[in-house]
Amino acid sequence: MGLLIALIPAVGWGIQPLILKKIGGRPTNEILGTGIGAVLVGLLVQLFASPAGISVTTFLISLLSGAFWVIGQTGQYTSFNLIGVSKTMPISTALQLVGTSLIGVFAFGEWSGSMGKIIGAAAIILLVFGSALTAISDDPGKKGGITKGISLLASTSIGYWVYSALPKLVDASGLSIFFPQMIGVFLGAVIYVIFRKPTAFSEDKSWKATIVGAIFSVSALAYIFSANENGVATAYIITQLNVVISTLGGMYILHENKTPKEKKLTIIGLLLIVVGSMVTVFI
Repeated sequence: MGLLIALIPAVGWGIQPLILKKIGGRPTNEILGTGIGAVLVGLLVQLFASPAGISVTTFLISLLSGAFWVIGQTGQYTSFNLIGVSKTMPISTALQLVGTSLIGVFAFGEWSGSMGKIIGAAAIILLVFGSALTAISDDPGKKGGITKGISLLASTSIGYWVYSALPKLVDASGLSIFFPQMIGVFLGAVIYVIFRKPTAFSEDKSWKATIVGAIFSVSALAYIFSANENGVATAYIITQLNVVISTLGGMYILHENKTPKEKKLTIIGLLLIVVGSMVTVFI
């Protein structure tokens, strides 16, 4: 049962971008639908799971965490249109892992000792090199778009970093802060849409995308239970299969064009990213 629970976020987060691109729409439709679906699942969890109460400060920090997630996610959704899912996901994953790892080291004192820092640095090198391999293109005409996509992901991944770091400031269970985080996701999405394209509220694709938000939040909830059941290290490692699923899905389900050389480099890059992420867990 523990393994099945662990596979839910791996599969859920892996198929999330594939379903999103099948639905179609602009990033405003996608993020609004995600926010609505996320807060609905969060509300159901709050009503039926009855998590332990939290302080106002913890609630606000958790809400802010969810709002920052929207920054990272809008960058990812926009990048899907620029460079495709199969290039976006490994690059985005590597940037998330590098950023959260460095924040853990410098802000929370993780990777203690010289050996831990050396191994951690080697893991980061693997992540960066792996993501670089997935970004290589044989088509000179696509290099400008890839550069733009990488720049966008690099500048918006700070949202993911803050989303991961803020909960470490509070003394509360993952289940207790789940609903306020989903409220933050919803509010962040609404604010983004108001400033970017308010008509997204009435567009059909926005409401279709609520299924993606539901998948995201159910997967996040399953990760909380998986960490309790299997341990954080095991739960985290299994979750990293999501980048493999989404990247290969982009190549073979969404039929994103790649030359044989690009496919080979992407698969090698994926392996390096997965290995690098695994190493960071055991330091």
